[in-house]
Amino acid sequence: MESPRKSYMEAHPSPSPTPKREPMTNTAPITQDVMTIPRKLPEGPTNLVGLTRDRLREVLIEAGTPEKQAKMRVNQIWQWLYQWGVRDFHAMTNLSKAYRQMLAENFVIEIPEMVSKQVSADGTRKYLVRIAGGHEVEVVYIPETDRGTLCISSQVGCTLTCSFCHTGTQKLVRNLTAGEIVGQVMMARDDLDEWPRPGEGAGERPRLLSNIVLMGMGEPLYNFDNVRDAMKIAMDGEGISLSRRRITLSTSGVVPEIAKTAEEIGCMLAVSFHATTDEVRDKLVPINKKWNIETLLGALREYPRLSNSERITFEYVMLKDVNDSDADARRLVQLIKGIPAKINLIPFNEWPGAPHQRSDWDRIEKFADIVYKAGYASPIRTPRGEDIMAACGQLKSATERARKSRKQIEAETGLG
Repeated sequence: MESPRKSYMEAHPSPSPTPKREPMTNTAPITQDVMTIPRKLPEGPTNLVGLTRDRLREVLIEAGTPEKQAKMRVNQIWQWLYQWGVRDFHAMTNLSKAYRQMLAENFVIEIPEMVSKQVSADGTRKYLVRIAGGHEVEVVYIPETDRGTLCISSQVGCTLTCSFCHTGTQKLVRNLTAGEIVGQVMMARDDLDEWPRPGEGAGERPRLLSNIVLMGMGEPLYNFDNVRDAMKIAMDGEGISLSRRRITLSTSGVVPEIAKTAEEIGCMLAVSFHATTDEVRDKLVPINKKWNIETLLGALREYPRLSNSERITFEYVMLKDVNDSDADARRLVQLIKGIPAKINLIPFNEWPGAPHQRSDWDRIEKFADIVYKAGYASPIRTPRGEDIMAACGQLKSATERARKSRKQIEAETGLG
């Protein structure tokens, strides 16, 4: 029996040149940052992807669904969208023909469009995806022997200008909606052919996409509401059904949102730490000027208790002659003392015009040894997808990839 699901590209063939497409819509406001005035997407049919269960119930009632039926209809549509990956209302065969027609007349099911896919020699896949307004973000799938991790984006561009991060050289365009965030997961499942087929249980096929990391473009905690709603959809047991322990949110240290993340999402937390003094971190991670190391660590000490998480991951990119000394390693273990933690040591992934160099391998190993002997797991992350610019810190929209000179970047980050 042929699956009622079609991939986005099959359902929306695009001859060359690509014709103009109707913009995807969602009722949620979009903000460039937590301090800016909300901007709405263009009016049009409501996209059901990304709506919470409560909001889905509301829009169905507004479209004429009797209130007594609304909960049942939400459950049915939810399973079609997120358990089976169906994009065609007319394929939702446990709904009446008249109801399916009503859905088709009032709503759309849209996810980000895959523009291109590159596959690394190590199997890593990097997707360039297009969202409403013609903007583009990058998404990376990393296959491993015991898991498959999808690195997703939460913003187009970034406000943080971390000096070691290629994404940080691209100015923030806008936040992604909840539908555009969870839609990246759905797009990757399309490409991996991971949706269950008719007659199969949701857990019968091996999970190729078993983990999500919010480590792509943008600062997730500057787009908190949309990230929260998208991750609640990903964790919902009647849909994509990923455990909260298989979702990791990476922040550069937006302190006011950390407790909210514990209480409203409860996922694992990773922190882009990267320095052991405020002087160095102010340059590497400029948000440190707003919430310094002491303030950040105070919030992190509470996170495992509030979220019932096992431990926090400290991400530490290894930059030659910047943050990789034995003294840095010793300061690091003193700073995080008392926090259940592991330290991911990340060899710097270079990109054109980068103002830093990767630490020598023996220096990284000596740093790791000091951390390990202090009682902390200190894995050295194996760079993945470097040949297609898909490694940590290398993501940047292709349309925004105009190269800057080393001097320009140093001038912008204050490292010159």
